[in-house]
Amino acid sequence: MAVTKEPLLPPSRPGERVRFEERADLLDFLLEISSLTSQTLDLDRLLAEVATIIKQALPHDLFAIFLYNDRQKSLSLRHGIGHREELVKNLRLGLGEGIVGTVAATRQALLVPDVRQDARYLASLDAVRSEMAAPMIARGKLVGVIDLQATRDSFHSEKDLALLSVIASRVAFAIENARLHRRVQRNNQTLRTLADLARELSSILDLDQLLERLAESIKHLINYDAFSIMLVDDQQTFLRHRFSKRFDERFRLDNIPLGKGVTGAAAVERTAMRVADTRSDPRYIPTHPDIRSELAVPLITQDRLIGVMDLESEALNFFTEDHARLLSLLAPQIAVSVLNARLYEELATREHSMEQDLRAARRLQKVLLPREAPSIPHLDVAFHSRAAREISGDIYDFFEHAGEYSMFAFGDSSGKGAAAALYGALVTGLLRSLAPRRRGPAMLMRSINETLMERKVDAQFVTLLVALWDGQSRELIMANAGSIPPFVCRQGKVQRLDVGGVPLGLLEQQEYEETVYATLPGDVILLVSDGIEDQVNPAGKQYGQSRLMRFLPGLAGMTAAEIVKAIDTDVEEFRAGATVQDDQTIIVIKVS
Repeated sequence: MAVTKEPLLPPSRPGERVRFEERADLLDFLLEISSLTSQTLDLDRLLAEVATIIKQALPHDLFAIFLYNDRQKSLSLRHGIGHREELVKNLRLGLGEGIVGTVAATRQALLVPDVRQDARYLASLDAVRSEMAAPMIARGKLVGVIDLQATRDSFHSEKDLALLSVIASRVAFAIENARLHRRVQRNNQTLRTLADLARELSSILDLDQLLERLAESIKHLINYDAFSIMLVDDQQTFLRHRFSKRFDERFRLDNIPLGKGVTGAAAVERTAMRVADTRSDPRYIPTHPDIRSELAVPLITQDRLIGVMDLESEALNFFTEDHARLLSLLAPQIAVSVLNARLYEELATREHSMEQDLRAARRLQKVLLPREAPSIPHLDVAFHSRAAREISGDIYDFFEHAGEYSMFAFGDSSGKGAAAALYGALVTGLLRSLAPRRRGPAMLMRSINETLMERKVDAQFVTLLVALWDGQSRELIMANAGSIPPFVCRQGKVQRLDVGGVPLGLLEQQEYEETVYATLPGDVILLVSDGIEDQVNPAGKQYGQSRLMRFLPGLAGMTAAEIVKAIDTDVEEFRAGATVQDDQTIIVIKVS
């Protein structure tokens, strides 16, 4: 921060020049300039300090500092006093243009006693009569030009020009350092912005939302007039339009073959393409008559071309090497974000399609599975089923037999979801076709297993309990192929029947035994799938067999439907909002 204890030079009356009587005075003056200009890296403040220094030493009516842009080969009026405001904001001079441009081109100071006699003069005010300008050069590079104008002819002398040249040489380094400092700050801010933007883009999985946010963010970094994202097709032959904006209005582009246009060239060459003048570049494909410059950057990740990001401007030679470098740094992250969003979009589309298929399968499964409990003499039957997913792999069905016989089946297809449900539907179909011809449960089991083994499906099998009810003897004849054995509640005591066997579709040439259970009036026979016993609560504790065995005796006086509802309610209360991890089926048979 600059601190001025005393005025740099004694105050002078208007029009009075400061005279350096001795060489030491001039050296002190130059040292003061070096000291003041080295105390700040704020460019605006530094230029104001330079203006003050020169005003004290060299009176004038108009003052300007022009800074040189090496890329554009032009000078911009960066700090002015006495000039019109719009001139300060908008004046740009090329090398060799006007007095200032001539000084910049030749790198030689210039004194013009009467501007009316010099064809190089560019009028800023009608009252101006004389002008002098000196170049600022640091480390062999042109930094800019200091320009003074007066309303009187021959107002400045050659000595004044020499002093201005000395001042210009002293302040050039300070101005260049301040510009470098500002550039570093801007670059650091840009890098921070890029890092923040990369993190934000990686968290957006909706592709339209991602591209909208990308367009907004890049607009803050590069003031483009049009922005587009083109994505390469699966065959890597076309760039397909995905998102475009012009002056914040959405518009649509045509698809572009790879290699065609600036974007197609960027895709094929896999490097940023910068076009300074679209009217002189034969590759340019017109999208709007006012577009004059273009920048296309390929989006590549892991050597895979995802697409091209394209920026356009109505200004000639608008896009810089810095712009191309900045977008090239950001492009890999954009490519990853776009790829992730596209994959998410594809997955969402597939998931939606799968959900539709699953809902259709659920409707079909409701048709295939029993809708209500059957009416069987001497038995009160009720059931309830809940799928862990859209469709269930649990199997339950009831079959009518002639006379006093009825058959029911209960089991579980391995796995979950569609595969388990389809395999279960296959077994249900076999049950319905074979049950009427195979009266004994063991023989039915053997036939189903042989059929499944003929067309074995890897990692698929089914557990199944088949029971035949003899209404005359009040007996249950059961065969089990790996299903959970039934609970029986009799006179307040609960036991689990000892029936077992190998699951169907797992091993060839399996024999199954039959177990006969003689029932008594009031017996409650309970069948539950493993999704009931394995259900966990938020604390991770399982519902378990012991809880069910303690709970069942208190329900013995209820109807079968009431028992089913009570067990299901108890499981739901225990679950307390935890995920249903497996299909849950409850079947209650009460002997009346």
